[in-house]
Amino acid sequence: MNITDKIFIAGHTGLVGSAIERQLKKQGYTNILTIPHKHLDLTDQHETFKFLKIQRPKYIFLAAAKVGGIHANNTYPAEFLYQNLQIQNNVIEAAYQYGVKKLLLLGSSCIFPKYAQQPIKEDALMTGALEPTNAPYGLAKIAGIMMCESYNRQYGTDFISCMPTNLYGKNDSYHPENSHVLPALIRRIHEAKVANDPEVVIWGTGSPLREFLYVDDLAEACVFLMKNYSDNKTINVGSGKEISIKGLAELIKDIIGYPGTISTDPSKPDGTPRKLIDSSRINALGWKASTGLREGIKLSYEDFLSRLQ
Repeated sequence: MNITDKIFIAGHTGLVGSAIERQLKKQGYTNILTIPHKHLDLTDQHETFKFLKIQRPKYIFLAAAKVGGIHANNTYPAEFLYQNLQIQNNVIEAAYQYGVKKLLLLGSSCIFPKYAQQPIKEDALMTGALEPTNAPYGLAKIAGIMMCESYNRQYGTDFISCMPTNLYGKNDSYHPENSHVLPALIRRIHEAKVANDPEVVIWGTGSPLREFLYVDDLAEACVFLMKNYSDNKTINVGSGKEISIKGLAELIKDIIGYPGTISTDPSKPDGTPRKLIDSSRINALGWKASTGLREGIKLSYEDFLSRLQ
């Protein structure tokens, strides 16, 4: 990528897209194309095609998606499947039609089987059943990966996909029900501290293990891949470190300074028992995550507090 190349960030207001924009600006890129959802609905084929036909970006970071935690995935499965399929179908096809040089699709570790061998390698894709609570979202992302691979095979495009682990950081959603586990816990534990509540109850047993990656590290990886990766195979992006959900809650409790108790509710679903992805391929290319979990949570908590002002 040249500094002056036009780069379109689809989904620039979200967690990932905003981090990619920060990273590009940090590296000196000046011709960054963004447009808010109210002015461009990427689920609308006509709008999407018209926009890309006029703008003709050279590179696209496809970070636009409907995302959420276990509650949101359980509650809105049809929306997660439909909207993500529509966004991917429209942007990828339009990118091909209007000569985009390179596209990077942001996927999710939800694409991998529930009981995949750990740590999860890229070739575990489609080797087993998905976790039921987020299967519609995972299937949509698998379709996006297949689209990139198929367009490359049939049309000779350079469309790549990367699969990040669980993300968090600046500009996250802190909704108490529909957000992902880490930002949801930040909000709930902060509110419990303010209200002097003696206890915070988390879903499930607290035993599932999860890997977390600070979103600015992912953004750095995305720009790195856009410059250095053109393989037709998806590539994992993770921190390589995991923690139990109960351990995560306790860590957030410590950072926030909440004096109460963290309890579990085993009647609620746990989700996948363990999900650690193998990031050895991107590590071998020369990229590694640099933000530790405690440091990243502190930055996220500062971001959350800034929203309250």
